[in-house]
This record gives sequence, structure tokens and C-alpha cells, in this order.
Amino acid sequence: MSNKTKQWGTIIVMIALLAMIAFVTHLCSPMSVIVKNQFGASNVLSQIGNYGNFIAYLIMGMPAGMLIKRYGYKKTALMALATGIVGILVQWASGRLGFGVYLIGAFISGFCMCMLNTVVNPMLNILGGGGNKGNQLIQIGNVFNSAAAVAIYIIMGALIADVTKAKISDATPALLIALAIFVIGFFVILFTDIKEPQTTQENKSDVQNPTSAVKEKYSAFSFRHFKLGLVAIFLYGGIEIGIPTYILQYLTSQPTDSVAGLGMSPATAGLIVAVYWLMMLIGRFIGGAIGGKVSTRAMIATVSALAVVLLAFGIAMPSDIKVNVIGIDWANLSTLKVQVPVGIFAFILTGLCSSVMWGGIFNLATEGLGKYTALASGAFMTMVCGFAVMVALQGWLADWSGSYLTSYIVVIACAMYILFYALVGSKNVNTDIPVK
Repeated sequence: MSNKTKQWGTIIVMIALLAMIAFVTHLCSPMSVIVKNQFGASNVLSQIGNYGNFIAYLIMGMPAGMLIKRYGYKKTALMALATGIVGILVQWASGRLGFGVYLIGAFISGFCMCMLNTVVNPMLNILGGGGNKGNQLIQIGNVFNSAAAVAIYIIMGALIADVTKAKISDATPALLIALAIFVIGFFVILFTDIKEPQTTQENKSDVQNPTSAVKEKYSAFSFRHFKLGLVAIFLYGGIEIGIPTYILQYLTSQPTDSVAGLGMSPATAGLIVAVYWLMMLIGRFIGGAIGGKVSTRAMIATVSALAVVLLAFGIAMPSDIKVNVIGIDWANLSTLKVQVPVGIFAFILTGLCSSVMWGGIFNLATEGLGKYTALASGAFMTMVCGFAVMVALQGWLADWSGSYLTSYIVVIACAMYILFYALVGSKNVNTDIPVK
């Protein structure tokens, strides 16, 4: 098999892993509707699945980078998938064993997601040659990531027939699909010849023969743009996860609840929230198409500025001004029009903006790190714990203010920092540090 064929085979496997990551990660948000009903949780506690999932990144990020350095990308991916199988089974069992077991399952799944993300992002960036091309390949992979996210919201919306009677058992088909994906993925990767980057082979040799490795004077943390990039990805979670999570909460909460909502059925609300992920899919498709020609810095600056405008508009607009949002009922292959506040429609449109942020921030933060990339990727993943922190902060603000729309102030702050990072913080001012 030629090196070019191996490289494309590796790219396809990495893209498939991105889809797996989205399917399981985004299962947590619609599951929060079930958690609120079955366990009587508040808006903050209903996101316990997201907390467990993303806090696991804080613990597993650096170890995942070290696993790649020692065992390579393929073996680390296999370990991740085996971990994911256990996590899904534990979540499924939580319907009978209780709230604490659900948290444990989400936590284990988070270990899996962290390890897979640590494998996939640097691999696609390296295989694309870094720079604009590396970002382009990540964006193309994220098209499939978004498609899987759309799918899980539609599936879960269809499975939860009545929000007031929602149970973990309702989500069994979705959990079984996730389990099957992990099992199939494990065997596909097991029998696939993954082309390991040369830098990984060199790092692996250093780990196995520590006496041959020279103590490094520098590390990824010696680069200012990398450290500021860690903050950017920490805050990015408030955008990608916070926006759809609290759209769903707003649409499904009852008008009589302490934080009032529209009282929409979970099935319909799931189809509307899926439009946000459809916007992300479209945005990533566009990002993948133009990524080789448009600089990552310009791309992220543009979308983050637009996100600030859309979010501010969404918060400011009165909730009684409504527009029709068209959703697709995939089960019946039909469309439906649902009236939602114009502010919610603006939040949905921010999916176009958040679509390219993850890949772009990773590309900017790791650009020029050379041999420090593997461990930098692990450190980068630890900051995904920010997804849990920002979602919790937004939930707290919603409970405190009594308004889901007001809680989006948290999301605006996140978008403003990412705009700063794209314009100023992402510039590599440490070009004198050797990276070979």
C-alpha cells in the first residue's frame, strides 16, 4: 500500500472518529430533559451529564497526550473506544441504579471523548500540513461531526414523547446506537493501518528510552499564543454547548416554571434545536471549502464578531416578536413551521459562527509548536472542562435571573474573548524557540 493511500485511509478514519465524538457528546444535552424529570434536577443540575463529560477532559487531557507520545495514535484511539463502550453501558444502567450512576457513566464517556479528540485534531492538522490546509482538513472533518450532532437531537426528540414522563429507558435506542458505533469503530481501527506522523515516532522513542532524551528547556507552555489559545477553547464551550442547550431548555420548560419557557413538546423542540446543528454543518462545509484560501485568523475574527452581534440582538429583542423556523421531521420526511421568538432564531443562526471556531482555535493555538504538538494537544483537551463550567454558569444565571435569554450574556463574553484571540492573542511571538 502506498504512503498516499495510507494517508487517505488515516484521514477517513479520523473523520469517522469526529462523527462518533459528536454523537456521544451531544447526547448529554437532550438527556438533560430526562434528568430534570426522572431525578427532579434544577437547570444547573440537569446538565450533570455535560459536567461529567467535560470535567473528564480536565483529568484525562495531559494523560491522553502522554499516551499518544508513548503508544502512538492508533493504540490510544483503541483504548479510547474501549473506554467509551464501558461509559455507554454505565449510562444505560443508570435508569435503574440512579442519578449517581448516570454521572459516573458520563464521566467515563468523557474520558473516551477526550482521548479521541486528542488523537483526531492533531492528526488531521498534521496530515493537512498545518496552516490553512491543516485547518481546512479539520473543518471538513467537522462537517461529519455536525451531521452526527444533528442526528442525535432528532433521534432523542423522537424518543422523548412526553417531557413530563421522560425516563432514561426512553433513550435506550440512542444509547444502543452509540454502543454499536463504538464497537464497530474499535474493530475498524484495529484492522486499519494508521499512518503515524514522524514526530510521534520520535517522541515515542524518547519515552521508551528516556536516557536518550535531552531535558527540554522549553515546552508548549513557553508559547504565549498557545496559552491564550487554552483560554479561548475553555470559553468556546459556552458558545457551542451553551447556545443549543438553553434553547432546548427554553423551548421545553413550562410557562409556569420558575424559569419560564414555551412549553413545547420535546420532539418539536429537538427538531428546532437540530437546526442550530444544521447551521454548524453548513458553516463547517463552507469553512472546509474556503479554508485553504482564507487565513484561519481572518475566519475566526469574522465569525466571532458576527456571533457577538447575533447574541446581543437575541437578548435585546422582546420574546413576543416571533418568526417561523422551519424544521425537518426526518421520521415522516416532512417539514414543519414552528413560531419561536426572533431572539431564539438569532441564537440558532450563531451555529454558522461557532461551526469553525473549534478547528480554527486548535489550528492557531498549535501552529508552530512542532515537536511539542502531541503534549500540547493533551493540554488543549484539558481546557474542554470549560464546556462544563460555562454551561453551569449559564444555567446558574438563568436560575438567578429567571430568564433564559438573560443567561446568554455568558455566551457573549465568550465570543468577545475569541474575537480578541483571533485579532491579537493568536500571533506567535516566540518564534525564536526551536521546535525540531
